[in-house]
Parts: sequence; C-alpha cells; structure tokens
Amino acid sequence: MILAVVFALAAALANAINLMTQHKASIGAPRRVKGWRLALYLPRQPLWLLGVAAAVGSFVCQALALHNGPMSVVQPLLITELVFVLVLRRIWIRQDIAGAAWASVSLVCVSLAVFLAVSEPTGGKPAPAANQWLSAGLVVGGAIAVLSVAGLRGSPSRRAAVLAAATALTASLEATFLKTATETLSVSGVGGMLATWAVYAFIAATITGALLQQAALHVGPLSVSQPILVIVDPFASIILSVWLFSERFTDSPAKIAVAVVAFTAMAVGVVMLTRTAPQDLTPSQPASPAGPKSVTEA
Repeated sequence: MILAVVFALAAALANAINLMTQHKASIGAPRRVKGWRLALYLPRQPLWLLGVAAAVGSFVCQALALHNGPMSVVQPLLITELVFVLVLRRIWIRQDIAGAAWASVSLVCVSLAVFLAVSEPTGGKPAPAANQWLSAGLVVGGAIAVLSVAGLRGSPSRRAAVLAAATALTASLEATFLKTATETLSVSGVGGMLATWAVYAFIAATITGALLQQAALHVGPLSVSQPILVIVDPFASIILSVWLFSERFTDSPAKIAVAVVAFTAMAVGVVMLTRTAPQDLTPSQPASPAGPKSVTEA
C-alpha cells in the first residue's frame, strides 16, 4: 500500500506539470489556429512536448500505483495534483498566491486524508467479469459520448465544464483498463499483455481523453475545467472500483457518514481553490533585468 501511495503522488506531480504546460501552450496558440490546425500546431511547441513527456511519466507512475494498491485509493490521491499545481505556480511562474488559496489546498489535503482513513478501501479482484465490463463500458462510454456532443455548443465556460466532465469520465475508465493491463503484464509478460484487449482499450481511452482535455483547456478557463477534472475522476473511479473490481469500504455507518462529509469538504476545497488561486498563468511581477541589483533583490 505504501508503494501505491508513493507512485500515486508521483503521478499527481507529473500530471500537474502536464496540465500546466499543455494549458499554457494551448492558450498561447494564435487565434486563427483552431480545430485540426490546432492539432498540427501544438506538437511543434516545446512546452506542449514537455507536457506530453510528463503525461507519459504520469501514466507509468499511475500504472505502478494501481498494481500495488486498490483503485479506490490511487485515484483519489491524484487530487493532490492541485497542491503541486499551486506550488508550480509560485515557484515556476512566480505568481503571488493568496493565503485563502493555501487554506483551500490544506482543506483538500486534510479532507482527502480523512476520507481515505475512515472509508478503509480494501480488497478487490484483478479481473472483472465480461458482463461487468460490458455494462460499465456502455454506461460510462455513453455518458462520455453525450457530454462530448453537448460540449460542441454553448458559452466557453459551459463547454469547458461539459468537456472536462467527459475527460474525467474517460480518465476513470482509462484507469480501469490500465489496472487490468498492468495485472496482465505482471502475470503473462509483454506478449500476454499485447494479446489482450485491455491494453488497446487503454490506448484508445488515452487518445480520447487527451483530445477531450485539450478541447476543454482550449475553449474555456482553467478555473472551470480543473475542479471538474479533479472531482469527477475520483468519484467515478470509486464507483468503477466497486462495480468492476469488487473493492470494499467500511461497513460502519458512522465512518461512511464521515467519509461522505470528508469527500464533500474536499470538493468544496477544490471549488474554493479555483476562486482564490490566480485566474491565469501571468507572473505577478515581470522578470528583473540581469545584474547585481536583480541578484540582491532576489
């Protein structure tokens, strides 16, 4: 379980880097670059490529985490990307972060810790039955399709919200494929993994999720898409962990009530963070000119 936690936190850090770099690259595209032109423009941008490398690292760490622990622990831990995003904003972009934003992050972290402690997620099976895959795929896949179509029209904020929800559902489904493919890899090796459908479903979900996320980041503000991405993914993942892998939680009604309150508080903390964190990626102060004076001021 410790390894699962460590790798999940590493995946959250890599995902934060991916989110920051790809968002910055996307909003930096010329206004005339849209649709398929955007898809051709972004891969030529070094910042976007850095985000791709971070995304690959995130997938590797997430796979290791899912192999070493239950999905109902790993996916909620990915919420800690918010902490890393805020730190990156302060250190990398040199933005001034309000005390309320740090307080919101603290609420998220404490609520997450309480949720995992009292809900006691355990158990699970490595291979869901075929009928379970079919039912989950139809329900979640259908929801993703409906949200994707709905995200084609509306205000920028509405489109960003709807597409972010579709992205989050895709990420939760992607995690189930990744967990299954990783388990097959550990038992049957690379050849056995490549002979099963899960790895190809994971690739398809990854591509779909990347396109949906890029669309969500491009059409609307990060303050709208990020909280939905962060909240819906673990919520849907918890449902799928029970639905597909038969993971279990505490039987205590009191602990369940506390876990529900903690998850709600965590969601509130995420929303508060989007209201109190900087609304764009502009540095708070311009870089000082080089020279002895700037070194002293630094």
